[in-house]
Amino acid sequence: MNAINPTEKELNGLSELFKIFGDTTRIKILFELTDGEKNVTQISESLKMSQPAISQQLRVLKGSGLVTYRRDGKSLYYSLADDHVKIIISIGMEHVREQKQ
Repeated sequence: MNAINPTEKELNGLSELFKIFGDTTRIKILFELTDGEKNVTQISESLKMSQPAISQQLRVLKGSGLVTYRRDGKSLYYSLADDHVKIIISIGMEHVREQKQ
């Protein structure tokens, strides 16, 4: 990607990525997964939310390439897709915290 002159397709992709980060529940799930992989039950208990609500948001995160999973028997364990996700969250939090000062 040319940082100076991004293509329309790249701009649309970036816009879609930021839309994914625009939901508090999805952000909470991503923060949960920064500690390592977890299954839906672990995430829902930690966030005090229903498993169907967590599963729905995990589908969105998985579809956007931010989250991946592995199967262990009947259980699915979710994790962040790569270090880019942690970096985006970290930089975003840094920006938010700087704005409060």
